[in-house]
Amino acid sequence: MSRPIPPKGVLRRLREGVVIPAHPLALNSQRKLDERRQRALTLYYLSAGAGGIAVGVHTTQFKVHDPQVGLYRPLLQIASEAVDSCRTLTGGEVIKVAGVVGKTERAVEEAKIASQMGYHAALVSMPKGLGMGEMVEHLKAISREIAVFGFYLQPAVGGIFLPSSFWRRAAEEVENLVAIKVAPFNRYYTLDVVRGIAEAGRAGEVALYTGNDDSIVQDLVTPFSTRVKGETITVRIVGGLLGQWAYWTERAVGLFNLIKGLPKDSVPREVLSLGTQITDANGAVFDASNSFSGVIPGTMEVLRRSGLVEGRLTLDPQEDLSPGQGEEIDRIYVAYPHLRDDPFVEENLGVWLEGGCSAKGRREVSLDQVRAWVGDGDPPRIRKH
Repeated sequence: MSRPIPPKGVLRRLREGVVIPAHPLALNSQRKLDERRQRALTLYYLSAGAGGIAVGVHTTQFKVHDPQVGLYRPLLQIASEAVDSCRTLTGGEVIKVAGVVGKTERAVEEAKIASQMGYHAALVSMPKGLGMGEMVEHLKAISREIAVFGFYLQPAVGGIFLPSSFWRRAAEEVENLVAIKVAPFNRYYTLDVVRGIAEAGRAGEVALYTGNDDSIVQDLVTPFSTRVKGETITVRIVGGLLGQWAYWTERAVGLFNLIKGLPKDSVPREVLSLGTQITDANGAVFDASNSFSGVIPGTMEVLRRSGLVEGRLTLDPQEDLSPGQGEEIDRIYVAYPHLRDDPFVEENLGVWLEGGCSAKGRREVSLDQVRAWVGDGDPPRIRKH
């Protein structure tokens, strides 16, 4: 039985690598879906140059999958229609990714909904309590409805340990496994994914996307080499599907394009230095010092400051910024203004809120700019006492 795969143009872009923001949920003051701003968020990502969107994922809030909440289908529809409305700007090859969760029966049902709405792949959050064979069968059941985008979710936000043997079997047995979001926030586990794909003989065919918000630049510039049957296999992470790219997206796209254009054998130290600034900013917004308990409110707070959403409300009335998190976000706003895209948002927000696409004022990023942002990198002199 043949499995569904994305159109050739979409699959090509997926393998080349693009920016895919993990789409948040816009709520009004009554904690109800704000359809106007939800659509505007999608239009913002597309206008910023993102090559895909991911809806129904962790950043969207997993509660949207609850049938009693009733938001899964409406959110997929709003985003899909916004993508289709922007074809003139995007060229029509935006990758639509839908998060699917739960045990097999429920996950398959969500996969069917996503496929019916024109999504190209399902980002699968693995349910807990399954053996390795059962997990592979879970993916295979979903793959009969839609192409699979594997997901190694970090344990701090609900993920489970997935060894290299699991990724090897998944790549061998799920023929339409088209990509994997590598997001364990752990270098050992990241290497497990690389090794599993290489051992399955699908390096370069299954696109690897970083979800490690703590090491975005490092992932994008690193050639991952492993030995398989006496042969060296080199794998690269080609793009990202990131919660951090849900805000300041126009600047993220500019930096991504700069990194993709660098010579493979020469990465300027200034780019690596900028990567540490991005990690620092992420630590504040994602609330790393409090085990990521404020990750969703932090993301929404940045979007609120940009004017894209009305507030940082979530579906959980008890969920808000952690103590001190607001001050940390204040700090990174002052420290790293070059990571923000507020002028771009200000110039186009009115168009997006009216349902239109606009990339007016979108900026690319040059290496000279990066050098100016991070300084010359010389260490400070040590004072003698």
